[in-house]
Amino acid sequence: MTEGSRPAATGLAGEILVADWLTAQGWQVVARRWRCPWGELDLVALQPNLISFVEVKTRRTGNWDQGGLAALTDRKQTHLRQAAAAFLAAHPNWSDWPCRFDVALVHRAAGRLYLDVYLEAAFT
Repeated sequence: MTEGSRPAATGLAGEILVADWLTAQGWQVVARRWRCPWGELDLVALQPNLISFVEVKTRRTGNWDQGGLAALTDRKQTHLRQAAAAFLAAHPNWSDWPCRFDVALVHRAAGRLYLDVYLEAAFT
């Protein structure tokens, strides 16, 4: 693994952890790393009549951005909203379902990942 691929691999591992956790909570994960011109949706999960667009932030101990929360700038939120709109346009069968934006903060310590915080409806 090259130095440049470590953050991507860690991010992917965090997304897998959160997808598994969501599945255990009764959600159906219908998309992972869904891409469009406005960016990427880390996870898209369904419960009956609810869609959650989940942004996963995986960070190490001593990070500078509050476990990833500070990385969710207004600009990032705008891009996530645009990506969610594109996802719904591509999947019209879900376009009238209520949706929300959740944030999962995954922590990495001593080579181990764990879900630190899961924020439901973190922003509108």
